[in-house]
Amino acid sequence: MKDLVEFIVKKLVKKPEDVAVSSIESEDQIVLQLKVEKEDMGRIIGKNGKTIKAIRTLLNIASAKLGKKVNLEVLE
Repeated sequence: MKDLVEFIVKKLVKKPEDVAVSSIESEDQIVLQLKVEKEDMGRIIGKNGKTIKAIRTLLNIASAKLGKKVNLEVLE
C-alpha cells in the first residue's frame, strides 16, 4: 500500500524527492501518513478534495485483497 501511494503522489507533485510515506500497521488496519511540501499540498488535495478522495478510493479497492482497512492521512 505504501508503494502505491508513493507512486501516485510522486507523479502529481512538483518535488517528488520530498514525498514521504510512513505506515503503521495493526491486525485489521493500516494507517498511511503522507507528507509533502506545502506548495504541493494543493495538488494532492485537489479541488474540493477530489484528488485525495480518488487516492483513498484506490487504496480501499487495493486493500480489499488484504482484508484490512486503510486510512490515508495527509500531514503538514
